[in-house]
Amino acid sequence: MSQKIVIALGGNALGNNPIEQLKKVKIATDIISDLIKEGNDVVIGHGNGPQVGMIKLAMDYSSNSDEKTPSMPLVECGAMSQGYIGYHLQQAFNASFSEKNIEKTAISVITQVEVSKEDKAFENPTKPVGMFYTKEKAQELQREKGFKFIEDAGRGYRKVVPSPKPLKIVELDAIKKMIDQGLIVITVGGGGIPVVKENKKLVGIDAVIDKDKSSSKLALDLDADVLLILTAVDKVYINFNKENQKALDKLNIKDAKKYMLEGQFAKGSMLPKIEACIDFVEKSKNSYAIITSLEKAMDALKGLTGTKIIK
Repeated sequence: MSQKIVIALGGNALGNNPIEQLKKVKIATDIISDLIKEGNDVVIGHGNGPQVGMIKLAMDYSSNSDEKTPSMPLVECGAMSQGYIGYHLQQAFNASFSEKNIEKTAISVITQVEVSKEDKAFENPTKPVGMFYTKEKAQELQREKGFKFIEDAGRGYRKVVPSPKPLKIVELDAIKKMIDQGLIVITVGGGGIPVVKENKKLVGIDAVIDKDKSSSKLALDLDADVLLILTAVDKVYINFNKENQKALDKLNIKDAKKYMLEGQFAKGSMLPKIEACIDFVEKSKNSYAIITSLEKAMDALKGLTGTKIIK
């Protein structure tokens, strides 16, 4: 039975530079195109943590070493990342469709997502972006530049930026029309370009919205059957990386909230995914969410692996 599936594809799964990303998007799109070939209506959201950090670092370096190169705000760097990741994804999807005789076309939408200026996230940055550093290097940059760093799920230290809650997907009507026309839409890239309302006009604001939360919002707005979050692990674990770690096949909202209070899910990685799934499942009618790895996406939809989040 075909389903309407919103997929949230992690930015870390797409590599750390354009060359690496070209190779990795082929793997991702080959797997996702198999879901499309089975008749599912698929919409793709994606992260941009490494990519927006790389762009911002390069722009800052250039503007500091060359007076003619302008400084580039974080929000514009996010838009740049959305464009080049979308370009790579749609190119890879369309090649995969051609190879598998799938009569579909992928299109990426530069997507704005409205947030609130009053969001407390602007006072407390939590979203990891960019490359991983050692503790010593992070402390050095913190002293020199005033950046804030956090340890990210045992992988090293990363700079953090504000991550406000997504309130409204600005281009939603256009996205719905594209889906109705049978297009495979790539949208809310990097969580969407964060914008706020000022004098009835939309204005960009420096932040990076969590892609899982924007994908959850998108799934609700599209009345999707499934929110499929693809990450680095096959299942969600409690007591992760400890001797008594336990994989979860199913997770209901009550237990998910209990584990959150216990601090079972890392802030920079699994926690926002669990929060996004809870929000989607709670507010939808009969829908569910799955967290699994990219490689196990098909098996997870068949109930063979992954963690299924239910009411």
